[in-house]
Amino acid sequence: MPHTPSAAKRLRKTEKRRRQNRVATKKIKVQRREVGEAIIGTDAAKTTTEVKTTQAMLDRAATKGYIHKNKAARLKSRLVKRLRAAASKPAAPAAK
Repeated sequence: MPHTPSAAKRLRKTEKRRRQNRVATKKIKVQRREVGEAIIGTDAAKTTTEVKTTQAMLDRAATKGYIHKNKAARLKSRLVKRLRAAASKPAAPAAK
C-alpha cells in the first residue's frame, strides 16, 4: 500500500494506464487476426478494407503511445508484404 498521497495517486494513474494499454493491445491483436483471415479468404474488397482499418489502428496506437512508432511501421510493413504475397500467388484449384 502507498504511504503518501502522491504515491496513492501514482498508483491510481498507473492502474488506469495499464488497463487502457491492455485494451488497446488486445484490439490490435484481434484486428491483426481478422486481417490475416481476410488475406487468406477470397473476398478482395473485404481484404482491402481490413488492411486499411488495421493500418489506421496501428497508426493511432503509435500516436497515442500504446505501441512504439517503429513497431507500428514494422507491423504495417509485414502486413502489406503478406497481402502482396497472397495477391501474387495463383489461386489454388478447387479440390475434387
